[in-house]
Amino acid sequence: MESPRRPRLTPAIADVRRHVRALLPGTGPPGQSVPPGGLVLVGLSGGADSLALAAATAFEAPRAGLRAGAVIVDHALQSGSAQVAAEAARKAAELGLDPVLVVRVTVEHGTDAGGPEASARTARYAAFDRALHDTGASHILLGHTLDDQAETVLLGLARGSGPASLQGMKPVGGPILRPLLGIRRAQTRQFCVDAGLRPWQDPHNEDPGFKRVRVRQTVLPVLERELGPGVADALVRTAMQLREDSSALDDLARGLSDHLSEQLSAQHDEPAVPGIRLEVRELAPNPAAVRQRIVRFAVEREFGVSLERVHTLAVLGLVTDWHGQKPLDLPGVRVVRQDGWLIFTAPGPAPSKGPSRSHGTPRH
Repeated sequence: MESPRRPRLTPAIADVRRHVRALLPGTGPPGQSVPPGGLVLVGLSGGADSLALAAATAFEAPRAGLRAGAVIVDHALQSGSAQVAAEAARKAAELGLDPVLVVRVTVEHGTDAGGPEASARTARYAAFDRALHDTGASHILLGHTLDDQAETVLLGLARGSGPASLQGMKPVGGPILRPLLGIRRAQTRQFCVDAGLRPWQDPHNEDPGFKRVRVRQTVLPVLERELGPGVADALVRTAMQLREDSSALDDLARGLSDHLSEQLSAQHDEPAVPGIRLEVRELAPNPAAVRQRIVRFAVEREFGVSLERVHTLAVLGLVTDWHGQKPLDLPGVRVVRQDGWLIFTAPGPAPSKGPSRSHGTPRH
């Protein structure tokens, strides 16, 4: 049973509170400001990470002029999950969080490529979206730690899915805040001990049937033993550097994409074909990483389609390995090289002639 007395300020409690304080709206990075008295929610499972986060947020939010509540997602994947959710809600109320929402979700097994873990994540984040809408909260704080980040980077490396996965989780992603990405899991456990809080031990966290559990229990300990301590910290530093580099490349490529993309214009008495074009000679000199982003951003902006790497590489084959290929029919967009231009249109027949150069309609 939790102690009713106010916990003394120990190093673990001070560290967790400091990280929460640094990322709360109005005190953290620009663009997160909310009106005085605005509401934030803590995603609470009852485990040590989220319980420490909840307690720290309950302490820090009023000092930042904010209200703090909690949302508990019951995935209904284990017997007794409703009781676990109810206990988490009770603890949240005892900490002074209000409102406290319990949302039961249905996890569609096998519907996501990542298996049950990915399906549960999809259901959980959909519940967070509903909670934001229903309460008018501005943000949801999640208890992912440095250890979670290291595991995420390793899993991304194993998938071979490129820099996007290796960047790990963002501290700030829209309404989602992750204040504890600089805190070790051992610190959140010590926080709970120091604060007299008894966290729930999720049996799924010990189930080697989950990839993340195998990384946690086997892969990272082996790396630490064979390569020396500090592997988790090194992985997180790498993720941070990749985020910085990728952000810089994205900004550069978005600017170039806006500048190089031209709306297709009408020819003679024919109406304009909806779509855009990029001039090959202006696209080709850019480094491969920039070329791919230019194409991806142009297509995303015009057609609302997010191309995968295999698609952007196929498009750029029309630039760097041109030998008269046929048009490419990709998800949501058709691409043809014609008269020195890459022409992007909605799926369907390709233009019979190269569109005339549009005047006054390039994207800047």
